[in-house]
Amino acid sequence: QVQLVESGGGLVQAGGSLTLSCAASGDIFSIKAMGWSRDVPGKQRELVAFIDNGGTVMYVDSVKGRFTISRDNAQHTVSLQMNSLKPEDTALYYCNAVGARRVWDGVTYEPNIWGHGTQVTVSP
Repeated sequence: QVQLVESGGGLVQAGGSLTLSCAASGDIFSIKAMGWSRDVPGKQRELVAFIDNGGTVMYVDSVKGRFTISRDNAQHTVSLQMNSLKPEDTALYYCNAVGARRVWDGVTYEPNIWGHGTQVTVSP
């Protein structure tokens, strides 16, 4: 079993920056890819970014050039550096991972492990 715990959310003004971190524990060697998704009220949950064990990354178009995902394999953490934040980035951000019971084909990111979420609020 893998557990994910997020940190780093908060309130920031538009144009500002925040870094979200996610610490993994448990059966960490079963993790094949990790990422971040977000829930915006009234909208469908959105995958923001992921990074796999080989370092391949993917970003949703709306955050390209502003967000950077990274992993520290020694510390078993994944981070999301968010710059030039916009009010529309306001959301509950979830760390997630593809674990042992999910096939990873290198393209289709369907996480089966989730953290509890951390709130990011961007004021105008």
